[in-house]
Amino acid sequence: MARRLGKKKQKRREEYMLKEQKKVGDVVTDERTLQNLRKLFSRGMVSEIEFLIATGKEADVYVAKSGEALKEQFVALKIFRIETSSFAKRIDYITGDPRFGKIKSDIYNIALTWCKKEYGNLKIAYDAGVAVPKPHGFVGNMLGMEFIGDEHGTPSKRLKDTELKDPEKVLTKILENVKRLNAVNLVHADLSEYNILMKDGEPYLIDMGQAVMLGHPKYRDFMERDIINILYHFRKKYGIEKDHEAVLKGMLG
Repeated sequence: MARRLGKKKQKRREEYMLKEQKKVGDVVTDERTLQNLRKLFSRGMVSEIEFLIATGKEADVYVAKSGEALKEQFVALKIFRIETSSFAKRIDYITGDPRFGKIKSDIYNIALTWCKKEYGNLKIAYDAGVAVPKPHGFVGNMLGMEFIGDEHGTPSKRLKDTELKDPEKVLTKILENVKRLNAVNLVHADLSEYNILMKDGEPYLIDMGQAVMLGHPKYRDFMERDIINILYHFRKKYGIEKDHEAVLKGMLG
């Protein structure tokens, strides 16, 4: 059972939390997002925001020091934007997913659904043995997950920026992960050399928000596109030739 803090300690803790929140002030300008950040601090998932490691159209990712609720030293904190984002252009990834019913069209609710969806996708994938960051939890438009990097807080490089010693082996591992996803009726739907991190020779699939379940009308199309993108990268950079139709057939059976 968590101990209650005295009023003085509680005040110092809240002041500290507000100080940490200022580090993400350039992105976090909405009061609802600030409230969600406070909840992550109070739940012990995050204790300190370190620095920005990735930025995108829908979200930014920060390295944060883990709170008392987690055993890891660092946690990756993904903050989905609720003011300026391109979620509206990607609504098909949600509306076609059988897990979600009718979604309100305002950006805030789309962002919250997207965050919940990425957490759910990561959990399904992680439980199935797919090499993805372990999801720790989410609050509103904020997702905490395993940090893929070293003990100093340096994030692992993307596949795009890595020179592989054994590209054949890495490609095989990536395709094995894609097959494991398909075995639990999930497809990444945006897989490329930009969405794979390399750590100790192992490829980790990231950015799982747009992943969809079997039953989505474009499930097979997304699967084929993922395979084409990965095979193109390895063909272009390493000269490895594989027929995407044969690989796709092996995935879908």
